[in-house]
Amino acid sequence: MSTDNLPLHLDYSHKSMSGAVLDNAEKDPDFTALSFNGKEISYGELALNIDKTARAFHALGVRPGQRVMICLPNVPQAVYCLYALNRLGAVASLIHPLSAVGEIRFFLDEASCDIAVTMDQFYGKFKEVESVRHIGKLIVARVSDELPCIKSIAYRLGVERKFPGIEKSGNVIAWNDFIKAGDAVSGGYAVDKDPMTEAVVLFSGGTTGTNKGIMLSDYSFNAVALQTATMSHEDVRHKKMLAAMPVFHGFGLGVCIHTMMFCGGTSILVPKFTPETYAKLIKKYRPNFIAGVPTLFEAITRNNYLDGVDLSCLKGVFSGGDSLTIELKKKFDKFLADHNAGVRIREGYGATECVTACCLTPYNREKEGSIGIPYPDTYFKICAVGTEEELPYGSEGEICLTGPSLMLGYINHPEENKSTLRLHPDGRIWLHTGDLGLMDDEGFVYFRQRIKRMIVTSGYNVYPSQVENVLEQHPSVARACVIGVPDPYKMQKVKAFVVLADGYNESPELIESIMQHCRSQIAKYALPYTIEVRDSLPTTLVGKVAYTQLS
Repeated sequence: MSTDNLPLHLDYSHKSMSGAVLDNAEKDPDFTALSFNGKEISYGELALNIDKTARAFHALGVRPGQRVMICLPNVPQAVYCLYALNRLGAVASLIHPLSAVGEIRFFLDEASCDIAVTMDQFYGKFKEVESVRHIGKLIVARVSDELPCIKSIAYRLGVERKFPGIEKSGNVIAWNDFIKAGDAVSGGYAVDKDPMTEAVVLFSGGTTGTNKGIMLSDYSFNAVALQTATMSHEDVRHKKMLAAMPVFHGFGLGVCIHTMMFCGGTSILVPKFTPETYAKLIKKYRPNFIAGVPTLFEAITRNNYLDGVDLSCLKGVFSGGDSLTIELKKKFDKFLADHNAGVRIREGYGATECVTACCLTPYNREKEGSIGIPYPDTYFKICAVGTEEELPYGSEGEICLTGPSLMLGYINHPEENKSTLRLHPDGRIWLHTGDLGLMDDEGFVYFRQRIKRMIVTSGYNVYPSQVENVLEQHPSVARACVIGVPDPYKMQKVKAFVVLADGYNESPELIESIMQHCRSQIAKYALPYTIEVRDSLPTTLVGKVAYTQLS
């Protein structure tokens, strides 16, 4: 297998996350670190803002080991808070700004947060939380605080005036007032942080599907940054990444932001994705790297916003967070070739329990249906489900992995920590992912799907992702999702949901054509008993198809 002499072992940084970024600021203070709505923030300015924010948190009483909730989209304040808290030895607990009131309360309690940072448009939700759960201090930021002068005025008048007024009293502090309070702190706030200790908390469903706080270290994030840069087969320094994946998601934080900050590149912050704004940013900034979930790439191909645009600037296009179907890969590879890009989309695999990606298709070789090969120093093996018994190459079982990016554990879930992080006979701690897959004799890994998503019908195992691949091969199907529904005789039966491609309309003849296509490629026991046409499929907050919402 040729991977162009990919190194098996790397020399990992033992600095804190903020220490690594501040080192870049010393070496390259004038280079742009962040780009946001026309505002360019150099590494020198980033270092200054990290320091101001660290002093402000210290003035507020934040101390080493304390968790602070960050409920922000991809805005500069989110980056300042992440590294500022890290500089103090504190922990950023990041959540989705669109979380419901009940979820916010749960996240506050789960991570034991007494201080939170959010945006003005989400202030109302936190006031509702306050009625049932006290928040010690709530810092409220605005997009306009980080825009150039004219844009800032226009944004305040055109957008922010529609948001509820902020009561700047008691426990509520406006971002600018928060920063000013830090002026009184002159020293004694920065700590020499142990990189092996907790730095970030991200929330994910884990192997059981229930939300849990995942504790991740500086070492893990710095390892992922170096591994990702190495696997990219490009010198990431001074390159630009379009950061559309959200900061509260391992993919967005670990790859789109920290990898670029760690390596001295530029993150172009995208607070809200739409195909039109995404296309405009690609045209304007000509990024070298883009990364996203399959729904993002599907959206790009389904509009004409990038018609005629030259994409020769792209050095890497990465898909993760959900399965990339074979058909969508073919479609997006053609899209890239038609737009003069010299690269193909590269599928990866990862889990929040190891920050994000830990496996990626090599730049110079791919195998159909494979998610690639493990990152350097990351090892995969396939085990019989529920055991530590390693299976031979080509056998399907649970994907298990170990490496430098493993989580420290889940907050307040000791039993699940024991079942997810297991000491194997080889003396290593292995992450049991809850995912089904296999590995071939060249080290290429193949993801099948979540163990809990597998459909068992009449005693046969059916993998929805395989049926979805077949459905999406039909020219009329743009997107498909397959689930199992209860059946008194078969235990479960297979049901398919499809979104039709442009130019196709639902009819009995079309449904029969799709079914006939399935019959030619799918075993009888795995055939959908019905195909339901939808205008769209539900998605999670990070763009995965929310199959649990279908029935």
